[in-house]
Amino acid sequence: MIDHPHFLPMSRREAESLGIDRFDVILVSGDAYVDHPSFGAAIIGRVLWDAGYTTGVIAQPDWRSDADFTGLGRPRLFFSVSSGAVDSMVNHYTARLRRRSGDAYSPGGALKRPDRAVIVYANRLRALFPGTPIVLGGIEASLRRFAHYDYWSDSVRQSILADAPGDLLVFGMGERQVTAIAARLANGEGIQEIRDVPGTVMKLDLARWRSMPHEGFVVLPSYTEVAGDRKAFARAFALHAREQDPFRGRPVAQVQRKIVVVQNPPAKPLSTAELDRIYELPYRRLAHPSYREPVPALETVQFSVTSHRGCFGCCSFCAIAHHQGRIIQSRSIESIVREVERMTGMPEFRGTVQDVGGPTANMFGARCRRWCGEGACRERTCGAECPSLQLDHARQIELLRRLRQIPGVRHVFIGSGIRHDLVLADQAPYLAEICRYHVSGHLKVAPEHISPAVTRLMHKPGIEVFEEFRRRFQEESEKIGREQYILPYFLSGHPGCRISDMVDLAEYIRDRRLYTEQVQDFTPTPMTASTCMYCTGIDPFSGEPVHVPRGREKRIQRALLQYRDRRNRSLVMEGLRQAGRSDLIGSAWTCLVPGDGGCGSPRKSGEESHS
Repeated sequence: MIDHPHFLPMSRREAESLGIDRFDVILVSGDAYVDHPSFGAAIIGRVLWDAGYTTGVIAQPDWRSDADFTGLGRPRLFFSVSSGAVDSMVNHYTARLRRRSGDAYSPGGALKRPDRAVIVYANRLRALFPGTPIVLGGIEASLRRFAHYDYWSDSVRQSILADAPGDLLVFGMGERQVTAIAARLANGEGIQEIRDVPGTVMKLDLARWRSMPHEGFVVLPSYTEVAGDRKAFARAFALHAREQDPFRGRPVAQVQRKIVVVQNPPAKPLSTAELDRIYELPYRRLAHPSYREPVPALETVQFSVTSHRGCFGCCSFCAIAHHQGRIIQSRSIESIVREVERMTGMPEFRGTVQDVGGPTANMFGARCRRWCGEGACRERTCGAECPSLQLDHARQIELLRRLRQIPGVRHVFIGSGIRHDLVLADQAPYLAEICRYHVSGHLKVAPEHISPAVTRLMHKPGIEVFEEFRRRFQEESEKIGREQYILPYFLSGHPGCRISDMVDLAEYIRDRRLYTEQVQDFTPTPMTASTCMYCTGIDPFSGEPVHVPRGREKRIQRALLQYRDRRNRSLVMEGLRQAGRSDLIGSAWTCLVPGDGGCGSPRKSGEESHS
């Protein structure tokens, strides 16, 4: 077994210096290669190397020629293909479908990956290396594993396994899956024989599917059905969403045009010891030395630490439950301390730990007695009100205190955001602790909206919970004599949201003098409940119809969220008039935008106030 190199090899010369004639596995990624555990190629490559498989990286290959794809030769076991840390279409286009000018995951922010990168890369590899197994993975493949709505083409597309010539697809966090696939290929099995690895999707030809028994499978409406019938699409989403649990999930099958995709149950959660080992592998926390320009995405995470995986919040617009799962998997405090101690020895470290967290920072250490054997509940989501969920911020407080005591550490910040409802549900002095030591002037919190109808569809707490959290945050900040702020995230254009709801939100922002630079316009990304609502106009879990803002209405909603921006004045005025709120146009302090005189027309008789 060859010891871990400083960086995973990206060239023949690096391979030869390590005594490697032929790699076991080659990773093809749409990201630049940054040797940091926040980047997929680094973490999968290091895990494979740790398991004894030599691994090379082809980062951001030029898909218009063969040279980059052939540079490392043919791997002994398989190619792994990923678009990178972000779906390539999300990476390339804004919510208004405008092309982005840069790519944070490329040196110098250059645009170096194709649209639909997984399909493009896999096709190039299949043409150049026929017969070599291709395993698809990463966020783009994971969340497009079934027929899905594609916002960028405004159409329902087949499973990515039907469009890309992959042999297997890895979904979720892939460490268990890739090492299992490598071991079985190394033992002489063919890729077509590997059909039972949890956390993978295989494809079958139609004839084989029709000839085999279907007992034990959850069979979704076919691609043809979901592409032509919105009720079938919503039903399919609800069916596969219920099977995304590693303990009680069943195999899920869906017929595409020419093949059938079969999802095995998700991979089992990693133990604390396994997670510790993965994050303590010898990452350099630097971009590969071949790059002459910095990779912008590294700057914000270089000295951040992943404390856990998973999120049981199940926000409708988020796909983490379909990728990392609902079960929280936490590292040990000792492992995280060792990781930060190693960071302090780097010449680039200036004393600040940028973030300690995961999808939701204050879910670290959360436990449920059901998770280890039964999995998460099928018919309800986890929440602070559940008696089985053990919410104890004391463990995170201990972790943060231990990190502050490390020589060379001056600041430890929480940058990944917290669930404010969980803070209020726990008696531990968590809020006082983070206000005193771990807020860098502002704290990210995501109430998302104030309308009860909208927050219900988002699966977010009501605004009264945010108000109570905001009050306590201000109290704690005043106790220590600091001027600190909550940076709230709000979302416009979400299914169920009407212009009148956005007027209410604009007035809320006005009355509380909130800073609203951090606004988001809802983008329908694959495999979220919100995207299902956007595509179908149906809540997939209740079957109820849902209003879907599109086109100009969506633009008006975003403008109302940023009503202070003069460039939005005409759209804001249009929205206010549509909502019957011309009283908010004018020069009075309560008005959202100036008019030609006065404070606009008085509210008409019988017109409802939304303030």
